Amino acid sequence: MENPFDDTYFMKKALQEAEAAFDINEIPVGAVIVVNDRIIARAHNLTEQLNDVTAHAEMQAITAAANFLGGKYLQNCTLYVTLEPCQMCAGALYWSQISRVVYGARDEERGCINMKTKLHPKTKMVGGVLAEEASQLMKRFFIEKRNLN
Repeated sequence: MENPFDDTYFMKKALQEAEAAFDINEIPVGAVIVVNDRIIARAHNLTEQLNDVTAHAEMQAITAAANFLGGKYLQNCTLYVTLEPCQMCAGALYWSQISRVVYGARDEERGCINMKTKLHPKTKMVGGVLAEEASQLMKRFFIEKRNLN
């Protein structure tokens, strides 16, 4: 029998977090961290709510997962995030030694790929999972933002 807990399943959970961010007028990025097919952290952007430029979804998820696990390293964990991590988040992911990063949409301007930010040598990165859904949510957010101003 096929495992229903695949990358698409968990990215849908990250998208739910991105929707939660959207609903509170945060840039709609969501993240979940998974170990052994179990979500141990859920987060979304909180930069406006917390008035903190470091309160990205990934940073919130890393902290929650480390607290859950009782240690700073996220080996054997996978981060699912709706947008390619930025340089800051990629740096934190490097130090967490997370095993996998799965992202939805690319961030051509500020993403870690174009910025050439390195992840930990043992970290595997997969992109494009539900990229269209993640991208559409982001576009909808900024269209609505522009129309309100």
